[in-house]
Amino acid sequence: MNAAIAAGLLLLTSTLPALAHGIVGNRFFPATLGVDDPFVADELSLPTFVIFKNGDNAREVDLSFEYSKRFTEHLGVSFGETWTHLRPGGSGWQNLETTFKYQAITDPEHEFILSAGLSVEWGRTGATRIGAERFNVFTPTIWFGKGLGDLPDTLSWIRPFAITGQVGYAIPGSGRTVTLTGIDQDSGLPSFDIEHNPRNIVWGGTLQYSLPYLKANVVDLGLPDFVNHLIPLVEATFVSPASNNFARLPTTGTINPGVIWVGQKVQFGLEALIPVNRQSGRHVGVLGQVHFYLDDIFPTTIGRPIF
Repeated sequence: MNAAIAAGLLLLTSTLPALAHGIVGNRFFPATLGVDDPFVADELSLPTFVIFKNGDNAREVDLSFEYSKRFTEHLGVSFGETWTHLRPGGSGWQNLETTFKYQAITDPEHEFILSAGLSVEWGRTGATRIGAERFNVFTPTIWFGKGLGDLPDTLSWIRPFAITGQVGYAIPGSGRTVTLTGIDQDSGLPSFDIEHNPRNIVWGGTLQYSLPYLKANVVDLGLPDFVNHLIPLVEATFVSPASNNFARLPTTGTINPGVIWVGQKVQFGLEALIPVNRQSGRHVGVLGQVHFYLDDIFPTTIGRPIF
């Protein structure tokens, strides 16, 4: 992984103005690691990796792969898969996830974007031994992004800041999961374990400071070229049970400070993974990603919208 990143940094020295992905007005929004960006685009995350100790005190390693494709300039779909290794617990694939997204508002003057869509986790497509559910989960979601480039010149140092976020409502296809646990020896009748599946609010956001924006639109500080490609950021992702929560499950989530290096055709991201409570994880983990802009790599073929 380190050798691949080093090679990529040496090869990809193009300047940012040539980028087509993620631009609203003068603002370039990167593809963030924990919170999905609000854009419809042709892109590939290969891979996203997470290493941490989860709320069950098991060491967890996740390797995720996501491919996004545009039907039109404003409508697209993405497919995501995650391979999980738990120690103890074993290894296997999580359920396949599909997200349909429509880019509804793009306001270049105010560096604002708003999208809406539906994510579906397809039950029984993953391994139950590593936690994959046996039912579908449907999550209607809103994504947004807002740059601060429309602030007055007196606040020029704040203009490189931007925020993005998402709010979704996850609806399980089954309100409860019934598991046969054995046969009662006295009555001879089967016994069952009943687990209620809560509906959850899935939400999060990012705060970013774009050094490429600082150089191009505020002031050139004469920083090294490598530094001018960096976007320091903090992400936060949460899951809050909203109903059918008879077990009184708490909100879980992580705070992820880190940095993204952006090139013309690829970006590299690395973040710390800080759990907000014990149910979210034990100790600080790490989150990383290699992300390819297919709409910039193959602009006339697979990087174009289908229609």
